[in-house]
Amino acid sequence: ADGRSKDELVRVVKPVLAAKHLGSEDVLAPLVAEACLGTMPNSGPASFSVDSVRVAKILGGDVSQSHVVHGFVALRGLETTLTSANDAKVVVFGCGMEASATEAKGTVLMKNADDLKSYNKSEEKKMEEVVKGIADAGVKVCVVGGTVSEMALHFIERYGMLCLKIGSKWELRRLCVATGATALVRLGAPTPDEMGYCDRVQQKEVGGRPVTIFSQSEGSKTGKLSTIVLRASTSSVLADLERAIDDGVHAARTACKNGKLVPGAGATEMELSLKIKAFADTCPGLDQYAIRAFGKALAVVPRTLAENAGLDQGVVLAALGAAHASGKIRAGVDIDQMGVTGSTGVCDETDVLDLYTTKASALKLAIDSSLTVLRVDQIIMSKKA
Repeated sequence: ADGRSKDELVRVVKPVLAAKHLGSEDVLAPLVAEACLGTMPNSGPASFSVDSVRVAKILGGDVSQSHVVHGFVALRGLETTLTSANDAKVVVFGCGMEASATEAKGTVLMKNADDLKSYNKSEEKKMEEVVKGIADAGVKVCVVGGTVSEMALHFIERYGMLCLKIGSKWELRRLCVATGATALVRLGAPTPDEMGYCDRVQQKEVGGRPVTIFSQSEGSKTGKLSTIVLRASTSSVLADLERAIDDGVHAARTACKNGKLVPGAGATEMELSLKIKAFADTCPGLDQYAIRAFGKALAVVPRTLAENAGLDQGVVLAALGAAHASGKIRAGVDIDQMGVTGSTGVCDETDVLDLYTTKASALKLAIDSSLTVLRVDQIIMSKKA
């Protein structure tokens, strides 16, 4: 499989998604492939980080309404009245935007009305200096990791900037990756190296919920992060779909490292089972029984597939074994024949493909586990107290 081809990635990801949530793979597989391709470098071998593909879950709607955003999606609205900015420089503060509290307590003695009037002026002046310095640096979007005081929000509005509050440090880190910004722990004007960039920042309403979207255009060098906006009617379905997408992203990453594919739907296991049983017939002595049992154990995969699909296990295994014995090495279990009268539940040329790396790793681990159990030469028996 070619890691840079969307069709190839869809072909790899679709069986993985179907194994987790059958019926939604046709919708989600192209989205996963598009999200993965959006995070790959423009040149060099196909590769990407699993952490670069995020999922934003929004309750309501249908799976078919899910879509991909090349950038970052925050599941909350902006604090300011302005709701969009183009070609925006972004500054990220890991702290709150408010007047810092002093460590020691103090008492202020006011003797007249003028003292009361001028009490807050110095604080206002200092906050305006901070916000003006940020605005003069060319910043259009402020992202804050803590609370934003009303005074700070007032001056942000005055200087025509957008403000977003994000409480999670993980989300702040992902936003920094998407925009190329550096999270600051001090209030003040950022340097050019500390600022990030985003092609478009806007607030949208999705399913009655305000979300803020940091989107980058194709070919942008700043952000290599994609977000799949996932829609479903219940939170349990959303959680299932998120786990399915996570498996699909890992499968796409494995395909980029090693693109070798083998027939799925139990075809590989049934072919191996027949080959091992044939090899057992050529072995003399007691070894042939162990080898034959090993081959029989591999048939558990098509048997389980048939059972989960509601098919007759005996009929499916007999038909699948006959198909492989006649040379049809790509014959596999066809779960779409569930409930069809008179069907054998076997497809002579299965379209399901599995990653060779996954198959080899699973087989190796299964063998290691079996050998570990067989090597145990002591049985610990529980005795009555």
